[in-house]
Amino acid sequence: MSEKFDHTVDVLVVGSGGGGMTAALAADAFGLDALVVEKSDHFGGSTALSGGGIWVPGAPAQRKEGYVPDPDGVVEYLRQITGGLVSEARLRTYVDAAPEMMEFLERLSPWFEFVWKPGYADYYPELPGGSELGSTINVPAIDLRKLGDEEQNLLQPLALAPKGIWFAPKDLRLFYQVRQNWRGKAVLVKLIWRMFRARVFGDRMAAIGQSLAARMRLALKQQNVPLWLSSPMTELITDVDGAVVGAVVEREGRQQRIGARRGVVLASGGFDHDMEWRRQHLPLLEKDWSFGNPASMGDGIRAGEKVGGSTELLDEAWWFPAICWPDGRLQFMLNERMMPSQFVVNGEGKRFINEAAPYMDFAHAMIEGHQSGVTHIPCWLITDIGSFHRYVVAGHLPIPKVPFAPVPTGWKVPKAWLESGVVHEGASFEELATKIGVPPAQLRQTADRFNELARGGHDDDFNRGDSAYDNYYGDPTLPNPNLHPLGKPPYYAFQIILGDLGTSGGLRTDEHARVLRADDTVVDGLYAVGNASAAVMGRSYAGAGATIGPAMTFGYVAAKHIADQLSGSVGQAGTRTDTTSDTHRKVTK
Repeated sequence: MSEKFDHTVDVLVVGSGGGGMTAALAADAFGLDALVVEKSDHFGGSTALSGGGIWVPGAPAQRKEGYVPDPDGVVEYLRQITGGLVSEARLRTYVDAAPEMMEFLERLSPWFEFVWKPGYADYYPELPGGSELGSTINVPAIDLRKLGDEEQNLLQPLALAPKGIWFAPKDLRLFYQVRQNWRGKAVLVKLIWRMFRARVFGDRMAAIGQSLAARMRLALKQQNVPLWLSSPMTELITDVDGAVVGAVVEREGRQQRIGARRGVVLASGGFDHDMEWRRQHLPLLEKDWSFGNPASMGDGIRAGEKVGGSTELLDEAWWFPAICWPDGRLQFMLNERMMPSQFVVNGEGKRFINEAAPYMDFAHAMIEGHQSGVTHIPCWLITDIGSFHRYVVAGHLPIPKVPFAPVPTGWKVPKAWLESGVVHEGASFEELATKIGVPPAQLRQTADRFNELARGGHDDDFNRGDSAYDNYYGDPTLPNPNLHPLGKPPYYAFQIILGDLGTSGGLRTDEHARVLRADDTVVDGLYAVGNASAAVMGRSYAGAGATIGPAMTFGYVAAKHIADQLSGSVGQAGTRTDTTSDTHRKVTK
């Protein structure tokens, strides 16, 4: 086919999330001419909508604090949680290359500041290689005014916080303890101060995923790496041998053929909102309950398939139990499942899992239970008025009623909640059971059994509270932070649906992020990272940041492999070559 192009670069990156921007920054630093094209009119992708954590055992931020996880132990941890679904080579590459990726970014640009605060445990800290200290790396908050004109182009979360409200990662845990200790109250005071500053001084502070995406965009600007917004990739271009040599991109109303001399990196996200495709692989999905990037429709995955790439895990997602309000607004259900005085029941009125389990495990239990013929989607969180007065539930702040507060406050469950059908109230467990359609006698039996276990201090049925992960958002004032009997009525039931942070299945890749055909041969010139690729986490989730960590790492790995091929020094990612010199080298553009 003709190889006439409208524009030619060494590396074309499709998608401007964490994986795509890392790939572009690395390619540029390794002396390659890089271009990022983004379908949306906003940059940041799922990274900008995320909690901004980056799961990197052995990151420089950890080493500075004197904590160095054993790489072999981390590989063993990943081997256990992935259960043989992911190749040893991919797991090893991730563990070796992730710290190198972070060190590379820190050296590249002053915009990259990475911090580690111990205490947010891995999701399976009791397994060999797991860590109670955790390996979630974060970035500090940033004033978005530093982006200049680019601020308006940053993808914003669907549910915006009130002006001036932003949470650092550790703030959230303490905020949930607003009724338990002075530190929780101090966070509330801090939030009020931030709102005051924003109104008086014009601060436009952003944290977590917004800060990470902003810092990446600032680094791209610093390095003069171009980013084209509103420029969807519609198809990949191959040569006569089937190698990918470029892509067709729509820009400013016309199609442009973009040549990629060294490779195309697909970092275009999953197919979060293509419900037809998702239901093909998981028919029980009822509605679009994804928190993922609205632009994630699987374009990159489909393009990769058309040139020979194979896929796997298309029935999988980064599941996250949630509440869906009548207006379609989704709300995470995280700390609520770790509250002491609650339990979750299925359509039979029975508990079916440790409620405080990692969200992937909880959702898998919902899916498997539903497939068995018993309703688990939705399921119901059962609690009491005492819990409502003590803990943050569904965004309600347990303090006296504050007029015009940006979140629900006061001692009564909002009337709108009870009218919504999402929340039900009962003067007894039997009345509550009737309202949510479960057997009254069984719900009473479940409540009695739970209270008996709670009074004894141990969940003999599901071991809730045994894991350090369970305890994180629990009540630190209790002997078992996750266990306490339900008290006096009224009782409440909150509907839980099967939400997700985005799909996690996609193009099959090797340890260099190269796209593989069904026979395990490589589609030359094509790489896939992030949610465009099948997750290195398999069907599991190692810890907070286990989506962004691999996306950024394999973006770096892909760029490094391309550069190593060019220099004739192809090797295992994570092994330094002359392309990772501290001297920043670029091709003249």
